[in-house]
Amino acid sequence: MAPAAAGYFRRMARKLTEDIDQLDAEDMESESRASGAQRACDCSRGDEVTMIGRLRSVEACSKSANAAVQAEFFDGTDTLSLVWMGRRKIAGIESGTQLLVRGRVGERDGRKVIYNPYYELRPGD
Repeated sequence: MAPAAAGYFRRMARKLTEDIDQLDAEDMESESRASGAQRACDCSRGDEVTMIGRLRSVEACSKSANAAVQAEFFDGTDTLSLVWMGRRKIAGIESGTQLLVRGRVGERDGRKVIYNPYYELRPGD
C-alpha cells in the first residue's frame, strides 16, 4: 500500500475511534492558529485579545434590572465567559455559533471573562 493511502486510512481510523470533543477542539485550535488569533489558554487578565471559537452555551439573564446575555466561549484550548451587559437577546448568539471576538480579558470568580466584546459571526461547517 502506498504511504499516502496508509496515512489516509490511519487518519480515518483515528477520526472514527477518538473522542468527538477532542477532535473538535483540535480542529478549532488549528483554525485559530491559522488565522493568527490568540489562544484562550495564553491570555490573562488585562490582555486585549482577538480569538476565534465556538459558543458552547448561551444564557439570557433578563429577569433582573441588570439584564445580560452570558455565553461560554471555547477555542479548542480553554474556555472563557462572554458577557453582554444590558441585553436580553442578541440575534445569532446561540449555542454552536462560531465567532471571532475582540475585547479585554477580565476575571470574575477566578474565571476569564470579556465584557461587551466586539464579535463577528463566522460561517459554520
